[in-house]
Amino acid sequence: MNVLIDTTIWSLALRRQEQKPKDQVLINELSELIEEMRAEIIGPIRQELLSGIAETPKFKTVKQHLQAFDDLPITSVDYEEAARLFNVCRKKGVQGSHVDFLICAVAIRLSIPIFTTDKDFANYSKHLKLKLHTPRIE
Repeated sequence: MNVLIDTTIWSLALRRQEQKPKDQVLINELSELIEEMRAEIIGPIRQELLSGIAETPKFKTVKQHLQAFDDLPITSVDYEEAARLFNVCRKKGVQGSHVDFLICAVAIRLSIPIFTTDKDFANYSKHLKLKLHTPRIE
């Protein structure tokens, strides 16, 4: 099964200079998903990841790494569903960004889990039919 990789995971692997030991487990999982050709991305995640990289060489390097991955298509239905998911969660007192709910909508439509360290997605999954990817620990 393919996995939608969230910004937090890509950032650990491509942007951060120093990793903590627990981060290495996540980076190893991402590497495995990439090797198995199961890692997926969408345009808004690509944009989030590249935004804020002020140094041009680093920006170019991260951009080049991501060019190996095609964006999953996002449809009008996904945007409408993201708005609906936002409203569902808001009624339950759970707040989130529009990009987060677009990520959720695409993942739900494609029946693929999201690999993230963002705890907001765990909160969303309590109210949405959202699957989260958990690294395999060996």
